[in-house]
Amino acid sequence: MKALLLVLLAPTASADTLGRVDEFVRAEMAREKVPGVAVAVVDHGKVLKAEGYGHANVEHNVPVRPETVFQSGSLGKQFTAAAVMTLVEEGKLALDDPIAKYFPEAPPAFGGITVRHLLTHTSGIPDYTEGTIDLRRDYTEDELARMAFGLKLEFAPGSRWNYSNTGYLVLGVLVRRASGRFYGDVLRDRIFTPLGMKTARIISEEDIVPNRAAGYRLVGGELKNQEWVAPKLNTTADGSLYFTVLDLIAWDKGLRSRAVLEPESWAAVFQPVRLNSGKTFPYGFGWGIDEVAGQPLIQHGGSWQGFRTHIARYLGNDLTIIVLANLAEAEPDRFVSGIAAIIDPKLAPPAPGPIADREPQVTARLRALLAFAREGRLSPDEFAYVRAGFFPDAAKRYAELLKGVGEPQRLDLMERRELGDDRVYRYAVAYDGGRTLRVRLGVAPDGKLSALSIAPE
Repeated sequence: MKALLLVLLAPTASADTLGRVDEFVRAEMAREKVPGVAVAVVDHGKVLKAEGYGHANVEHNVPVRPETVFQSGSLGKQFTAAAVMTLVEEGKLALDDPIAKYFPEAPPAFGGITVRHLLTHTSGIPDYTEGTIDLRRDYTEDELARMAFGLKLEFAPGSRWNYSNTGYLVLGVLVRRASGRFYGDVLRDRIFTPLGMKTARIISEEDIVPNRAAGYRLVGGELKNQEWVAPKLNTTADGSLYFTVLDLIAWDKGLRSRAVLEPESWAAVFQPVRLNSGKTFPYGFGWGIDEVAGQPLIQHGGSWQGFRTHIARYLGNDLTIIVLANLAEAEPDRFVSGIAAIIDPKLAPPAPGPIADREPQVTARLRALLAFAREGRLSPDEFAYVRAGFFPDAAKRYAELLKGVGEPQRLDLMERRELGDDRVYRYAVAYDGGRTLRVRLGVAPDGKLSALSIAPE
């Protein structure tokens, strides 16, 4: 059901263009089986669109509106980073402070980790999983810190990049230790209120939250409600926020004007992290740093408890696209890239096509890996630095995905790039019957695998 539409037309946006955005969003929702989506498009500071599509609550037949409140997932990390930077500006902490300064209970192995390492996912602290944390138990902040400090580091601090929700969880505790205040209160006073983010807040299970959407997941193709998470665990700094597209429009306005932080702080936020090797990795403080059509793109997504979110800022075009969805399996980045291409065709992804494969040994290795994955025989010995939980969870999921497909007919190399010290390859893998899988493979300098993802085309 179409919801309330807020549109402020800029001279460059035609009604036909916005109509094609509507058609694309609805078609993509149907393809992905997403119950509800909220979309915002901001061009040179003008709001072209802030609109809801579909249902915020399927059971009560409630439509999505611009005022609908979604959960942030990891898109909330950029706000945690901003909160940390307010304390840096006050002199209450420094980016290169060792975290042991604030956590004397941290073990010696954590002695080389700095605040900057936590912000950039280069600390080496593993991502927490259901094996290391009970999602149905309330923890105190001190208990969460002890949980993090009980994990074995995946690599020496600063030597690699590996996404770590645990690191941002620790940042939330650090904010309290450095300021004496809950990080959510710091966000409210230093970020949300000054920027006019009127409904942005920390998640609460017990509060009455007007316009709160329900989160969903697909189980065997059937829509189900999100799974329950303990209330206190749903207040941590790794991505436990409520917000609307209207809140994120206000956030975008603040980013464009460089509000709430000093210029040097914003420069640090958007600076790619430099690894110990001297190479950079395209991630700042809660933001991924990329490029499209020769222009810089900063973006981040989130996924949590039946919600998927994404914000992308095409800096060369001064265009921001925000997509919030209430389905765990949604792909908001596909919405974003499709909308961007409609607004400006130059932002369309390049036409997919294979590139020259100059490393046939890597392709042969992938073919063997796919066979192992299909047979449930992927070995941890061949992997290094993959995200916690890859074994056994992802390995089991890939075995199920590849069940009965047989040997691939063709492996086409679509992209090769360097990320930090790693080589990353993207393939289109074709099987009999017209089935194609997207495969991403990362190889570390020591020859071990740093990434493997397999998904349907």
